[in-house]
Amino acid sequence: MVSITHLIGVILTVTLLLALSWLAGRKVKDAHSFTTGGNSGSWMVCGALLGTLAGGQSTIGTAQLAFCYGVSAWWFTIGAGLGALVLGLFYAGPLRRSGCTTLLEIVSREYGHKAETVGSILFLIGIFISIMSQVLSSSAMISSLFGIPTVWASVTGAVLIMLLVLFGGIRSAGVAGIVKLVLLYLSSLAAGIVVWHIAGGLWGLTDGVDSVYLSPALAEYNGLSDLESIHHRYGYPFARGLFKDLGGCLSLILGVVCTQSYAQCIWSAASTPKARHGALLCSLFMPIIGAACTLVGIYMRGHYVTADEVVAMKAAGETLPAGLGVLENSAQAFPAFILNHLPAWLGGLMLGTMLINILGCGSGLSLGAATILVRDVYGNFKRRMGMTGSPLSQLTQTRLSIVGILAAAVIATLLFHSSFINDLGFLSLGLRAVAILFPLCFALWCPGRFNPRGVLLSMPIGVAAMLLANFTSLPGDAVYYGLGASLLILLIMSRRQHEKHLL
Repeated sequence: MVSITHLIGVILTVTLLLALSWLAGRKVKDAHSFTTGGNSGSWMVCGALLGTLAGGQSTIGTAQLAFCYGVSAWWFTIGAGLGALVLGLFYAGPLRRSGCTTLLEIVSREYGHKAETVGSILFLIGIFISIMSQVLSSSAMISSLFGIPTVWASVTGAVLIMLLVLFGGIRSAGVAGIVKLVLLYLSSLAAGIVVWHIAGGLWGLTDGVDSVYLSPALAEYNGLSDLESIHHRYGYPFARGLFKDLGGCLSLILGVVCTQSYAQCIWSAASTPKARHGALLCSLFMPIIGAACTLVGIYMRGHYVTADEVVAMKAAGETLPAGLGVLENSAQAFPAFILNHLPAWLGGLMLGTMLINILGCGSGLSLGAATILVRDVYGNFKRRMGMTGSPLSQLTQTRLSIVGILAAAVIATLLFHSSFINDLGFLSLGLRAVAILFPLCFALWCPGRFNPRGVLLSMPIGVAAMLLANFTSLPGDAVYYGLGASLLILLIMSRRQHEKHLL
C-alpha cells in the first residue's frame, strides 16, 4: 500500500532530478548545445548513456520478463552493456572523426540524401517503439503509485518526460544520469540484498516458484506441465529458445551502436578518450542492474499472480491460495515489490529512482528522435523544396517535435498496453540495427565499396523482412532475417556494379 512516506520520497527524488535538469538547461543557448553538449567528461557521458539505457525496459521490463521467464530476462541488460562496450571500443573514434551530428548524416554523406531520408523514417519507427515502452513503463509505475486509470497515467508519464528534456537537452540527460547512477545502484543493491534475504537464497527463490505452480490451472495457463518444465523456464538462460534469446541480445548490441541517442552521448564528450571511458563505465554497470531486477521478478512470481491468472483459476474451479498477492498485470511486479516488501522510506527513494530511470530514458530517446526528425527528415525536405530558412529556430523545432512525438507515443501505448515491455525494446533496437547497421559501417570503414542504389534498397527490405518474421513467428529471432535480407541485397547489388565495370 502506498503511504505518505512513499509519496514524499517519490516527490523529493523527482523534484531533485527536474531541478538539476533545469540548472543544466540554463547553459543551453543554441541547438548544438541542446543536442550534443560538447564538453562532457567520462562520468557525464556514462550518466547520459545510463540515463537512456537504464530506463523502464531495463528495470520494470526486466522484472516483468523474469516474472514470466526467469533468468533469461537478464539478456536485455547484458546486451545493453555489451552494446555500450562495442560503442566505446570500436565506434567512439570513427563517429567523432566523422564531423557529423547524426548517424544518418554519415550515411547521407556516403550514399546521398535519398538513403538518409529512407533511413531516417525507418530509424524513427524503431526509436518510437522504444519511446512507447518508456511511456508504458511510466504508466505501470504511476498507476501503481496513485491508482489512476491507465490513460491518465500514460499522459502524466509523457508530460514528465517532456519537462525533463525540453529545457536541458543532452546536458539534462547527462546530469540526471549521474544522479541516477548513484541512486540506481544504491536501489539495485538494496533490492538484490532484500530479495536474497527474505527469499532465503537461491533455493528459497526456486521453492517459491515451485509452490505457486502447484495450481494446475495456473500451470496450464502458462504452458507448464511438470516440475522439470518449471525449472527449465525459470532457471535456464535460454528459456525462450537459444536463438531467440541470443537474437534479443544481438538486437541490443547492434541497436545501441545504431541509435542516435547513444551516439549523441559520444559526440557530447570533451574528447574521444572521455567518450570511450564513459561508454566502458556504462557497460560495467548495466548487467548488475539487470541481475537485481531479475531477482526481483523471480521472487514476485513465487508470491503473486496476475488478475488474468486469477480469472483462469476461478474458471477451473480453484480458489486463490492464502498468502498469494494479486497484480493487475506482470508489469507491476517491481513497483509492487517496492511497495509491499521494503521499508517505506527506502521504498519511496526506490520508486522515485525508478521513475527517474523511465523519465531519463524517455527523454534521451525523444531527443534523439526529434534530432533526426528536424535535421534529417525536415532538413532534406527543405533542401528539395529549395527552402533556405524557417520561421522557427532549429531549437524551437526540436522542442516542438519532442512534444508531438510523446503525444503520439501516448496514443500508441494505449493500443498496445498488453505487450511485454522488453519485447518492444528488442523489436525497437533490432529495427534500428537492421535499418542502418551495414550502411553506417560501410560508410565509416569501407567508403566507395557499395553503390547508393543497393544501400537504398537494403534498408526497407531488411526492415520489412524483420517485421514479417516477427509477426509470423518464424523460428529464431526476427533480427536474423532482417540483417540477412539487408546484407544479401547489398552483396547482390555490389556484384552487379562490379560486373558492369568489367563490361
